[in-house]
Amino acid sequence: MNIHQTRTRAALLAAAMLAPQLAVPTMVVTPAHAFIVFDPSNYAQNVLTAARSLQQVTNQITSLQNEAQMLINQGRNLASLPFSSLQQLQQSVQRTQQLLSQAQNIAFDVQQVDKTFQQQYGNVSLSTSDAQLVADARSRWRNTVGGLQDAMRVQAGVVGNIETNRAQMSALVGASQSATGALQATQAGNQLLALQAQQLADLTAVVAANGRAQALTDAERAAAAEQGREQRSRFLTPGSGYQAGNAQMFNR
Repeated sequence: MNIHQTRTRAALLAAAMLAPQLAVPTMVVTPAHAFIVFDPSNYAQNVLTAARSLQQVTNQITSLQNEAQMLINQGRNLASLPFSSLQQLQQSVQRTQQLLSQAQNIAFDVQQVDKTFQQQYGNVSLSTSDAQLVADARSRWRNTVGGLQDAMRVQAGVVGNIETNRAQMSALVGASQSATGALQATQAGNQLLALQAQQLADLTAVVAANGRAQALTDAERAAAAEQGREQRSRFLTPGSGYQAGNAQMFNR
């Protein structure tokens, strides 16, 4: 073996001995996107955002429910009362008015009252004949009796309205208690006020009729007193007063 071969073997042997030391270990590099990274703060933020969104949806649903209930309440408040007593009340008032309009001899009219009192209840004229005095007295008596009868007729008519008023009051109170809204309750209350007004009208009619009857009675008494004085004066007047004469009491 020559020197060149010897050197070659030595170099190869040295390279073989140094090869394990110079070898670089192979590493498998995993891409970064293959790892799942958990971020607690980001997760908490997402949960909070979702909770807020859910709360907003809940608030919107509650708001819609409140609006729907408000519309329902408004519909109830605008609903009209399905009961009306106006026709019955008007009929009761008309019956009372008819009784007042049927007043005998002297109607409830200012001009007619003034005219009748001037003719029949004024001062007795000295030129009035005895026959006319008797006729005027009879006319005043008829006025008084007619006024008393008119007052009793009005009283009877008002009493007849009591049953109608009772039925209407019962129906109106029931409608008020079962009212579904403010409008129905208000309308029921207004009709109850109308019923009270009708009852006050009946009471006014009774007071007027009674007052008329009493006034006619007092006027007749005053006129009778005045006529009595005139007749007594005529009776006591010499020459034209009492004349003695024969009187036949029994026919034979």
